Amino acid sequence: MVHQYKSNGYNIVLDVNSGCVHVVDDLAYDVIAMWENHTPEEITAAMLERYADRPEITRSEVEEVIGDVRALQEDGSLFSDDPYRDAVIDFKQRNAVVKALCLHVAHDCNLGCKYCFADEGEYMGRRALMSYEVGRQALDFLIQNSGSRVNLEVDFFGGEPLMNWDVVKQLVAYGRSQEKEHNKKFRFTITTNGVLLTDEILDFVNKEMGNIVLSIDGRKEVNDRMRPFRNGNGSPYDLIMPKFKKVAESRHQDNYYVRGTYTHFNKDFASDVLHLADEGFKQISVEPVVAAPTEPYAIREEDVPELCAEYDRLAKEILSRRRKGNGFNFFHFMIDLTGGPCIYKRISGCGAGTEYLAVTPWGDLYPCHQFVGNTDFLLGNVYDGIQNKELQDRFKLCNVYARESCKDCFAKFWCSGGCSANAYHFSGDINGSYEIGCELQRKRLECAIMIKAAEAEAAAQEKQES
Repeated sequence: MVHQYKSNGYNIVLDVNSGCVHVVDDLAYDVIAMWENHTPEEITAAMLERYADRPEITRSEVEEVIGDVRALQEDGSLFSDDPYRDAVIDFKQRNAVVKALCLHVAHDCNLGCKYCFADEGEYMGRRALMSYEVGRQALDFLIQNSGSRVNLEVDFFGGEPLMNWDVVKQLVAYGRSQEKEHNKKFRFTITTNGVLLTDEILDFVNKEMGNIVLSIDGRKEVNDRMRPFRNGNGSPYDLIMPKFKKVAESRHQDNYYVRGTYTHFNKDFASDVLHLADEGFKQISVEPVVAAPTEPYAIREEDVPELCAEYDRLAKEILSRRRKGNGFNFFHFMIDLTGGPCIYKRISGCGAGTEYLAVTPWGDLYPCHQFVGNTDFLLGNVYDGIQNKELQDRFKLCNVYARESCKDCFAKFWCSGGCSANAYHFSGDINGSYEIGCELQRKRLECAIMIKAAEAEAAAQEKQES
């Protein structure tokens, strides 16, 4: 499978199965477009007719390009086959150890975010804080079910986890006390809205936690419209922005993200990303809201062209700023083109329900934080382990080979089939799809590859000039 597109003056060809990216001239681009359904003679005739007003495009030139394309096909970097497509793979037998937990230390929150999938921290249930005893058992469960894996991830989540800060500190201390004995290394992270963040808390986070995610949607009017205080008074933006700047600087502009959500109300979301960059943040993630179409803030199908144009605008601005030495990272444009899509990545996806689990304040296990509260997806608990093996097997089967909608999608090996929770909420099937999300994912991948192409070209020119 080959995907071709034009972006920011570049002709880009992605060979989906191998992961190879080719940046080509107009002639090669057009030859490749005809390759699979035409003979070399037909392609030559078509190119000579198409480029009749360009005398430098001769028969010899066209035949040379055809030879180049054939060579790329023969070495497996263009029009390559998928060696796993027809293979018989028993995904249920995949030995997936648990490597990450999302600890819901607080089913409570001090904000009333209008788009919150967690029902303002309550997860359609009751307000609760995780006890130290439950959290300790969760860490023990992770150690016991992680096999020989050394590096383990634990994210303190909510609601708002700082509402249960003493327990967070105790659990970090407990985790550290177990590392040497079990040959494990915990990487703790925390996601916070920043309302309760203090210098003392920040000092602890900087010492003990590998990453911190800071929730803010962008411009003040955008943020405060969708992320108000529960009582409706005051400006969360004014309170948290100085704190978040301190976090970013204290971590030397690394190992953190300011993470926002855009909605139907701010379809010009690139302006929010650039606002955060102008405020000095270097690690930024702003993602589309996922909501029922009946919600006034939900992304609609008719919004997609405008949103795709915003991604194009953002990609070009990122390149411009990097050339000027004032760049920043946008999470959805960060990809590695050097490794290629391996079979493990294709079948594991995010690992929800297998390698990654969410833990409620009372110790129940769910496939991920977006399923918490829906008892149809209750897997077990941290005391008795996974009880619903049939459900876990269903999540083992979540991959691009099981999703019909992924079959002809060029982005499938980069998103690994997308989010199972979104698929379930919009199609009723964890192996279904959320088409708006898919369309935006495809656009993000195109922009990310374009940025890599532009940077590679700039590096080559610099090397040539030196």
